[in-house]
Amino acid sequence: MSATEYLRVSKLHAFYGESHILHGMDFTVRRGECVSLLGRNGAGRTTTLRALMGLTGKRTGSIVINGREAIDMAPHKIAQLGVGYCPEERGIYSSLTTEENLLLPPRVGSGGMSVEELYEMFPNLAERRHSQGTRLSGGEQQMLALARILRTGARLLLLDEISEGLAPVIVQKLGEIIRELKTRDYTIVLVEQNFRFAAPLADRMFVVEHGQIAAEIAQSELAGRMDYLQELLGV
Repeated sequence: MSATEYLRVSKLHAFYGESHILHGMDFTVRRGECVSLLGRNGAGRTTTLRALMGLTGKRTGSIVINGREAIDMAPHKIAQLGVGYCPEERGIYSSLTTEENLLLPPRVGSGGMSVEELYEMFPNLAERRHSQGTRLSGGEQQMLALARILRTGARLLLLDEISEGLAPVIVQKLGEIIRELKTRDYTIVLVEQNFRFAAPLADRMFVVEHGQIAAEIAQSELAGRMDYLQELLGV
């Protein structure tokens, strides 16, 4: 593994029961890099994140996270390697307040942000610190889901459709936060249907088709590959 690689996925196959979803995924993510998995619904992008966390059924192949092979690890052991997963459904504890949600997760690394640091990064949450999860807007719930994993000390962030269904002002704020996290050397894998949100943030984009990587596009190549992406994604 190269010194700059934080994640290496090789020949990854994943199954839900009898359904074979991932058919040999191969990609790497460098430390401090943001990559985006692009593709149509059903291509296998969310399954890739779930497989990285050990949340699918059978997995074969190799997943090396910061030098450690994780293919046979249980999800809680993978989290302890410093991986934070922000699922599309967010997973907020609705009966707890914003602050109680932030205080709940265990620490998996030494670099987790304090609650006050998170309030500085997410001013909306500071204003709603005593509000129950059920009283938060969709955008506030998404910010809370992201803030919660930043408190754990995770350095590899797996973010699934974090902009979906949110107001443009919230989407813009989430983009600013991802840019800030990149400056702090977080490593980010972004699954996004919203190409216009993901494209400016990603250093590289991997196009997923039928559970495999069909193409890799660097940020510098984006302008020349728009016709291909237009055809593939309808962007």
